[in-house]
Amino acid sequence: MNQPWSGRWYHPPLLATATMLGPMLLVVMVADVVADHALGTGTQIAWRAHLERVDDALARNDVASAEMRWREAYAAALKSRHWEGMVAVGDAYRRLGDRGGFREVSEAKSREAYLAALFRARSQGSLEGVLRSAQGFADLGDRGIVERCIRVARSIAAATRDPRAEERVRIFAERWAARAMEVDHQGLVP
Repeated sequence: MNQPWSGRWYHPPLLATATMLGPMLLVVMVADVVADHALGTGTQIAWRAHLERVDDALARNDVASAEMRWREAYAAALKSRHWEGMVAVGDAYRRLGDRGGFREVSEAKSREAYLAALFRARSQGSLEGVLRSAQGFADLGDRGIVERCIRVARSIAAATRDPRAEERVRIFAERWAARAMEVDHQGLVP
């Protein structure tokens, strides 16, 4: 059952090609997955263009168009899988609600966006994202959630073992405590 030499000539080159292509294909697939998660790819920053359109519409006092553009920005921010877009759309909807006269609705939607940003930032270990989410909740006056954000930020800072990170959390917590105390003295609820 020996094959003649002329019938076996293609096996070693075919085996060598398959051996090289397998790892190369794996590297390309991993690079594609990592590139899709990196902030800066088209999917990751598409929300920015939509938010620019929101601001343009607000500059023209076209609240209906701004809200439509905001929905597109929100969808793009959800798709991005990063905290940054969610914080940005939360901030934008608060501005939109102030201008359009639907503050309560805009605060509720902003709260949802900040919460999504917080979860994403926590899962990514992003101190910046947690603190930006906390600032959004602070602007809404959500004491309990701000306190939770500070605890999350402390745990992330401790995990990084970066003294600057711990200092940033300390500064934010002190600013928040001072603001809450000022509001308490005025008899207002933040």
